[in-house]
Amino acid sequence: MDAVPRRRHPLALAVRTMAAALRDTGAATPALTLAVTLTVTLLAALAAPAAPADAEPPYAPTASPAARPVQPASATRETPHTSPVRRRVELGGVDVRLWPGTRQVVTVNARAGWHAGVALWRRTEQHGWQRVTRARDGRTGYGGLVPARQRRQGTGTTPLGTFRVTETFGLADEPGGSRMPFHRVRAGDYWVQDNASAYYNQLRNKRQGGFRWRASGYNSSERLRDYRGQYRWSVVIDFNRPRPVRHRGSGIFLHVNGAGATGGCVSTPRGFVRQTMRRLQPQLHPVVAIGR
Repeated sequence: MDAVPRRRHPLALAVRTMAAALRDTGAATPALTLAVTLTVTLLAALAAPAAPADAEPPYAPTASPAARPVQPASATRETPHTSPVRRRVELGGVDVRLWPGTRQVVTVNARAGWHAGVALWRRTEQHGWQRVTRARDGRTGYGGLVPARQRRQGTGTTPLGTFRVTETFGLADEPGGSRMPFHRVRAGDYWVQDNASAYYNQLRNKRQGGFRWRASGYNSSERLRDYRGQYRWSVVIDFNRPRPVRHRGSGIFLHVNGAGATGGCVSTPRGFVRQTMRRLQPQLHPVVAIGR
């Protein structure tokens, strides 16, 4: 927009004319010229229109509230995948530490002795956490339960805590509909418990070498075909994996019940293991939470 010319006060015009005339005739002295200049400045200020009392202040751009990042109030409770901090939730009396993106949980609620209640849970945006199936006759290790970092190999203890589920195996065919990585056990398959092996706490065939599969005692590895009933179907619990600590223990699974307590694993009736393997989905980041 073009500027609007400002009207000058009549007295200011007269003084300016007088000053110009004095300069033209040479009659002006420095003191008189200074006096005339100050008078002109003062009159110009008095002649300027005053701003109305209710005038708006000059516009100064500010950041729009909508442009500022807003953290949802429920971010720490409902969107664990956006936060590096593992969120906690209680399911079936078990304290669960969810990994980012976790939507499936198997809870193991240890009771008296080596008995436990085991349940599979699924979370949806519409209904939240819901129990899908459960087994009342769950079992844990004959040595009791211990914090994961305190566990020692060969003690028959079940580790407390929350652990990822990344793979399954079995001597029988893979249950229909299963989507987790599955390994059909074949002759020569062992679960490595040799503490001197680079393959400690991994499934490996003796033809591949790299572990003492003939060893006996403390460093003996577990030949999977020796447990035809228990390992019909098994879910690998990622305790002490994928970066294992030697002597902390290996081969902690969710498998089919045997005659009594386990050697540190979690076991349930066969139907529960089969249903769980059919429902677990890698994209839901399943975990197993063991508590008491």
